[in-house]
This record gives sequence, C-alpha cells and structure tokens, in this order.
Amino acid sequence: MSIPPPAFSDIAKASNDLINRDFYHTAAGNVEVKTKAPNGASFNTKVKSSHEGSTSGSIEGKYVDPLNGRIICRLFQRIDPISQVNSTYTVLKFCFAPGLTATTTWTTTNVLNGKIELDNQITKGLKAELAADWVPTSNNTGAKLNLAFKQPNFHTRGVFDIMKGPTANIDAVLGNNGFLIGAEAGYDVQKAAITRYSAAVGYAVPQYSAAITATNNLSVFSAAYYQKVSSEVEAGAKATWDSKGSNNVGLEVAGKYRLDPSSFAKAKVNDRGIASLAYNVLLRPGATVGAGVSFDTQKMNESTPKVGFQFEFSG
Repeated sequence: MSIPPPAFSDIAKASNDLINRDFYHTAAGNVEVKTKAPNGASFNTKVKSSHEGSTSGSIEGKYVDPLNGRIICRLFQRIDPISQVNSTYTVLKFCFAPGLTATTTWTTTNVLNGKIELDNQITKGLKAELAADWVPTSNNTGAKLNLAFKQPNFHTRGVFDIMKGPTANIDAVLGNNGFLIGAEAGYDVQKAAITRYSAAVGYAVPQYSAAITATNNLSVFSAAYYQKVSSEVEAGAKATWDSKGSNNVGLEVAGKYRLDPSSFAKAKVNDRGIASLAYNVLLRPGATVGAGVSFDTQKMNESTPKVGFQFEFSG
C-alpha cells in the first residue's frame, strides 16, 4: 500500500529535524515529565528556564476515548465575574464521541487551550480538530478548525481561524514514487485577498531526501538535503537565500552519530561560524538526559558559550 505524502510543512522535515531538534543550548534548562493513567488519560508537564533568567511552563492533559460507542460530555464552568455571586455559566463544553481525543493545556502565562480531535471517524483519511484558547484575565478567546485529508498520493490541510478574519490557510502535496510537489496559500475572508503563498518540490525515500522550498510569497528560497549514511550516521545541510534581503546565502550543516542503542551525539555549524554540540543518553527506561553547548568559533575569546540541559521523565 502506498504511503501518503507528508504535509506541506514536512516536505523538508528530515533535514529540518536533524538541524534543529535535540540541540539543548537554546534554553538554560528544560524539564519534561510525562505520565499515563490506567484509563488512558495522559499528562505532560514542561518547565523551561531561558538564558535571560525567565521561567515558563505548561501542564497538558489528554484523554483518548476508546471506540466503545460512548458519548461523554465535560462541562467547564466558572463564577460570573460581573455579579460576583456563586451563580455559574458555561465557558466550554466538550462532548467525547467514540474515538475522540481531547487535550487541555494551561500555561504559566495563564492561557487555557483546548482541542478535540476526530481521526478517521468521519471518513477514511480525514482528521478534524477544533482548537480553542481563552485568556481569563482579558477574557480573550480564539477558535480554529483544522482539517487534514490524506490519500496514497495526496495530502491536503486547511486551517480556518474562526475568530480572526476569518482567515484560511490551505496547503496540498502530491506524491508519486518519492517525488513531491506542494503549494500553500492564505486567504483573508474579510479583505477578500490572498495574504500569503508558498511552493515546494522534493524527493524522499527512507535513505535520503532533498527539497527546495519558496516561502514568504516566493521571496525566501531554501534547499535542504538529508542522508542516512548508515544505521549510526546521519548527515544533512540547508541553504537559505532571502531575495528581499542581502545577496548572502545562509548555510547550515549538521550530523548525528549514534554511539550505542541508548545514546547519540550531534553537531552543526553555520556560515557565521556558530557551532553547536549536543549529547543525549537514555539513563534507564523513562529517564533521558540531554546536554548542549553553542559557541562562536570566530570569537572564542570574546563570546560566552551558551550551555543548556534537558531532563525528560516518563512513566
């Protein structure tokens, strides 16, 4: 059976992940704790400390309702802020249909996010999501409808911002024998105008992939390459040129080496001489530690390296 092509934003995913993921210097410290309850509910708590000294975090709860035919409703209420009495009114009401996934997140910036997903239930290949956010202090709300439809040689997505505009962002990718071609466009209903458009072509097989993308209304061009050299070694590179900026081309080169089944090391360097190193190790099942450093190779005696750590626990 043919595998559906990736989403438009994932045409260069292999190289982007190699260059951007698992480099821990971007924050001074990260802690992530994942737990799962017997009834299928899972929780994810994140705390991040930046190099500037600020700390942020979030707690997420997810519940996946099994395909057992139940329909469960959850009613979220709060005290009326105007009357200041114990009367309540409905803020959000989520109903769980069979096979439905619900996710709720509360951040340290006091933003509440809720999302319900229905995957392959309306029709085969269609995933529907309704996402909402609420800021209690300002009472600002937002809502988006996300749709994704996948078939063996076709993948399209639509993101509709219901509260703002409304606006729509739609992309589509066609794939055949590893060759990929895709496009993306944004549309503002109120202005009756196209607000953004992008295009991409690529080729992807399990051992290697390559992609050329043109984003920001076809003004920023990128060429990316990824190769799985062996079971231990991965390599990739990405070049970017902004036609509305300077004539300089940005270049990033990265590599990954798996030291053993439980640890790996990564390195990357860009055209400005900024180098980054990272190390990740699985201490025991459910406990992972990552460490990273970034420094300017052209100003070794002037700049201070950025060092970061990540601790991840799951159970």
